[in-house]
Amino acid sequence: MDQQKILGYFIEEAKEYLEILERGILELSFVVEDQERVNEMFRAAHSIKGGSAMLGYNSIQTIAHRLEDAFKILRENRVPVDQKLESLFLKSYDILQNLIEKLQSPLGLNTDEAEAIVQSTEPTFVELQNYLNQLLVEENATETLSDISTEVKSILKQMLALFKQKSTSETRKNLQELCDQLLQIAPQEKNWQTLVKTCSKAISNTQNNYRTIAPVVIKELKIGVDLIELNREEDITISHGLAQLAAAKMPQVLIALDPQIVANTLRQVFNQQQVSQLVQLLGT
Repeated sequence: MDQQKILGYFIEEAKEYLEILERGILELSFVVEDQERVNEMFRAAHSIKGGSAMLGYNSIQTIAHRLEDAFKILRENRVPVDQKLESLFLKSYDILQNLIEKLQSPLGLNTDEAEAIVQSTEPTFVELQNYLNQLLVEENATETLSDISTEVKSILKQMLALFKQKSTSETRKNLQELCDQLLQIAPQEKNWQTLVKTCSKAISNTQNNYRTIAPVVIKELKIGVDLIELNREEDITISHGLAQLAAAKMPQVLIALDPQIVANTLRQVFNQQQVSQLVQLLGT
């Protein structure tokens, strides 16, 4: 078979692969959810690379190889697709398509012209690679934060179950062990560390009963992990109520300012005789 026929076969196959690539890139946000379609695009770029290498068209081989590398990232990682990524893939595809169109033109693909195209389009592939890496870092960070949130919420459920039990040295010890687990989850987050340590101190303080400390500790830890998930770790603070429980030297009663809530809280903490005495004292 002569060289011209081999070239003709290569061009026909390359055009089919280009259709696969174009269709996949235009539907990229859906394609990345379908592993087989991502593999199909990878194989298309790989086939063009192999065929052009066999025929000695180094420029086409280089561009196809770079596209293949980009699709390999999509094949091996979960990458969020946005308009910028689609645009960069399309620009990269257009370069490959342009070289193949020149190859099948009457004048063919001039080597010097092809090399000039490869050099001039280098920034496009650098930008594509860098943006893919950026998206990977962001996606991994998001997954890490999500994992942290899931783990913390699981521990909070365990804490809540312990708070419902009788207050003993054993249950307080178990609660503090759960606090130690919370410290290990985000060791680099200083505000989170301070919050968890304060919660642990409030729990270890035997002046505090579970009915008083449970809602405060659970709520503040929940708010803290929500802020970490939102990348707002610097906004994590310790409320006056939690600080008061951690430093308490006598039994504490934390109540809201709403009169009805105050009354209900007093009825839960004190018996009827004690409530009557308090009313008398407040009236004097």
